[in-house]
Amino acid sequence: MPIALSAGLLSLPPGLPKRERTRAQLVDSAIKVFSVRGVAAGTIQEIADVAGMTTGTVYNHFKTKEEVLSDVALRLATTLCTRITESQQGVKEGAERMAIGGRRYAWLAEVAPQWALLMLDVAAAAPELLVHIREYVLADLRLGVKQKAFRIASEEAAMDLINGTGTHAMRTIALGLAPPTHGADVAACVLRGLGVPHEKAEEIARRPLPDFPAPGVAAAAASRKTAPRRAPSA
Repeated sequence: MPIALSAGLLSLPPGLPKRERTRAQLVDSAIKVFSVRGVAAGTIQEIADVAGMTTGTVYNHFKTKEEVLSDVALRLATTLCTRITESQQGVKEGAERMAIGGRRYAWLAEVAPQWALLMLDVAAAAPELLVHIREYVLADLRLGVKQKAFRIASEEAAMDLINGTGTHAMRTIALGLAPPTHGADVAACVLRGLGVPHEKAEEIARRPLPDFPAPGVAAAAASRKTAPRRAPSA
């Protein structure tokens, strides 16, 4: 997993109660197992072995493998969406935000194909992953519509265009079947499908990607902005 994402994916927040920490450690172990073995082949026993726990401990937290998958899906989606959103700080244009999001998933497929394929594998088995990601994509879509950059006949059709194109592009890239420019090429096609003129779509899609801030930096900055102001001391 790329360093820019791994800190948020496989690190646990401090101060978790024992039961929550154990559950989170089991999810970490499941991610490791599924990334090597695949979702279908990975077993509860293997998850327990990697965690250094018994299968009984796993079943104390998850009734089925499907429940484990659900938590894995939530962890993957939350980490990816959070890091992408942090990298979009200061980007006000809905069309550019859409391009950044799409290109970041393509980037993941390029630099960490195993993890990208795991994500697609988990999404097929646990649809809640895509439901979680959908909230972020929909916000950027609606922003682009509000700014009159996007002209769409149906919000649902537009979401299918974005998500269907993006997931297929991830698989193509992860399997080594795409040229180096595929992420930007696909982002430009999606923008054109949403109504952005050809030349403008190409320009937006090929802007330099913003860097990921250090994990937690953007969140801390946001916290400072929203924190109540203290009255000056006497």
